[in-house]
Amino acid sequence: MTELPSVKNKVFVDSNVLIYGHDKDAGAKHVTANKILRELWDSETGVLSMQVLQEFYTVVTRKIGTPLPKSIARVFVEEYATWWIETTPIEISSAFRIEDIAKISFWDALIVAAAVKSGAKEILSEDMNAGQVIAGVRIVNPFASLP
Repeated sequence: MTELPSVKNKVFVDSNVLIYGHDKDAGAKHVTANKILRELWDSETGVLSMQVLQEFYTVVTRKIGTPLPKSIARVFVEEYATWWIETTPIEISSAFRIEDIAKISFWDALIVAAAVKSGAKEILSEDMNAGQVIAGVRIVNPFASLP
């Protein structure tokens, strides 16, 4: 009997998780995010959107305590680009519906729409309502148990 290949559950990563993973001044959040990102690399299950990559680059080069050099941040963007899921006008229209139904910001709705398109079952985010299921995707705050 032939064994079926295992289905890998995709996990959508919001920018805050990505940022903490590269912000060495973020303490326990850095440790947690770094571990998550390594696990997603190893399992090949991480996904994100262009919106996340853009926010990541802007924040890590300008807004964290010890900003990354642009050259280093650009390398990270190129590496994470392999996780990228394209958003199109279809996802924008979907985000409009999600925004209205879930009563969340358009930008969060666009994250949800991208996650849905990618087939992700979870969105890792500190900024969204943990435990909420939006358009079939569960919001998980990986930092909720940290002091």
